[in-house]
Amino acid sequence: MSGSQGDAGATLRQASRRKGSFMRTARAVAWSFFGVRKSSEYERDVNEINPLHVVIAGVAGVLLFIGALLVLVRWVIGSGVAA
Repeated sequence: MSGSQGDAGATLRQASRRKGSFMRTARAVAWSFFGVRKSSEYERDVNEINPLHVVIAGVAGVLLFIGALLVLVRWVIGSGVAA
């Protein structure tokens, strides 16, 4: 492994040990779906939240969004509004 890859791996391991709460991460991911973040909050999140939590919250958010769209489409089609 080259030096830069080793440094990146060490940095990722260090970042994954952060103790940021999952709820804080979920809130940060939810705000990022809307594209609205304060610069100061962004900087704080970068230093505190766990990257693994970000991935999990992002996947969960996408699945919830897709589920909500499916429910909405089924409701519209079932109500006859789309006819």
